[in-house]
Amino acid sequence: MKYKEFLERTHFDKIELIAFSQGNLIEDPPGEIAKLPAPPFLLIDRINLIEKGTKKGKIIAEKDVLIDEWFFQFHFRDDPVMPGSFGLDAIWQLIGFYCCVSGAIGSGRALGAEAIEFSGQVRPHNKVIQYQIDILRFSELKEQGFSIAVADGNLFVDGELIYTVKKARVGIFKGITYRNYPHKTQNHLGGILK
Repeated sequence: MKYKEFLERTHFDKIELIAFSQGNLIEDPPGEIAKLPAPPFLLIDRINLIEKGTKKGKIIAEKDVLIDEWFFQFHFRDDPVMPGSFGLDAIWQLIGFYCCVSGAIGSGRALGAEAIEFSGQVRPHNKVIQYQIDILRFSELKEQGFSIAVADGNLFVDGELIYTVKKARVGIFKGITYRNYPHKTQNHLGGILK
């Protein structure tokens, strides 16, 4: 799809999300566009709604729970449960995606959250995870070369609220992509983002 259409979309299906994770959904990107993690770490099957305002917005997305999810095989033996950090990461993935559909250019990084609470779990016989993300603030700081979004996120399983995340933050930064892995490049080392 063309970049203009990407910016105007209010929903995405699984094939489109996989294409985005591979960097081939947008035919005419205006520069470096952040990517979602590729499967199996892509924790979203569809985005049902994106609402964008000038500073605030919303995303509603879902993931189907499969009885043979890769993480149930080892987390934990004789007690399969989706790692809580995976639900948190899905919320960060969606906040980063919101930045992209809002025009942010660069690579995405999770920057933290103010509060995280788990009150339930996802098991192999659950059916659907739903993510509800309320974007509290989206800012583009073009002179500094980055964008940031702050959001509250909720995770429901089969209609029950089991995770709440307050003031989760994701940044989109220009010039930090590490291409040509495993070869050394200017961005091959981690550390503090500058």
